[in-house]
Amino acid sequence: MATQTDVRPDSVTDESTGDDIPKYFHYVRKDRIAESAVMGTHVVALCGEVFPVTKSPKPGSPVCPDCKRIYEQMKK
Repeated sequence: MATQTDVRPDSVTDESTGDDIPKYFHYVRKDRIAESAVMGTHVVALCGEVFPVTKSPKPGSPVCPDCKRIYEQMKK
């Protein structure tokens, strides 16, 4: 008796790290960044995006256009 395995694309995990670079970096409250990075809690960006902090932006990293627009309006 042979055993068959049904592999579905939605259940296959790819553990490569080559595609985990965020498309944009978002503006979040400074006091929440360290907590999120250490505890894994989620932060809410100015644009409304909710995510855990996993990466630090480098100079020249792409910034979310919605976050940037909202931040610029807040400075006025």
